[in-house]
Amino acid sequence: MDSLYALAHGFSIALTFQNLGLALIGCFLGTIIGALPGLGPSNGVAILIPLAFTLGLPATPALILLTSVYYGAMYGGRISSILLNIPGDEPALMTTLDGYPMAKKGMAGEALALSGLASFVGAFFATWGLVFLAPQLVKVALLFGPAEYFALFALAFATLGGIASKNQAKAALAAGLGLGIAMIGVDGQTGVPRFSFGEVHLYDGIDFLVAIVGLFALSEVFIFLEHRGTAKATGDASGVKL
Repeated sequence: MDSLYALAHGFSIALTFQNLGLALIGCFLGTIIGALPGLGPSNGVAILIPLAFTLGLPATPALILLTSVYYGAMYGGRISSILLNIPGDEPALMTTLDGYPMAKKGMAGEALALSGLASFVGAFFATWGLVFLAPQLVKVALLFGPAEYFALFALAFATLGGIASKNQAKAALAAGLGLGIAMIGVDGQTGVPRFSFGEVHLYDGIDFLVAIVGLFALSEVFIFLEHRGTAKATGDASGVKL
């Protein structure tokens, strides 16, 4: 019941014209920022923090604005994933598997609508679940030790075979490439630099967002150049070169 009272008090503060307007503006700006490949929700919030200070907003409206920017950027990352096959952030990586093929078939609008609906439903139930299940989740999280983390990682690698059953070699190569990129930086257990080659800038490792954007963007550019060169050489059926 305490959670319900706290939620009722929170809604009474949030459902005002000023806070609703800030939420709308934040979602709009976040969607624009998230649509740019490489600028994820965290970067979007960091970019707009000076705006909250400049407007002189109190703590609650400022948090509502920045939270709306974060959620808007989470959806905005799906736009570049669906239209360009370049994920805007880490969670949008899986959207490329179904969204981009739908866009190539002329169903980009349907893919964007389904992504927005799924994002809203998932965030809605996740937020309510976190509100009511947070104490129990903390107890479960404290039980995780080295054995549980090892079992979790083993399960993650075991599922790679089921996900990429058509091409096991490609799955193994992708997993090895991902592990190689993740190994760069300072070891969190021993503090020893790994694969940094004496470069101080590599001590922090390579950010996952930079890696996926680079890999996906480069592949799309190469594919575009290859098909464009072929189209220029052959032309289309009507005789007009593409």
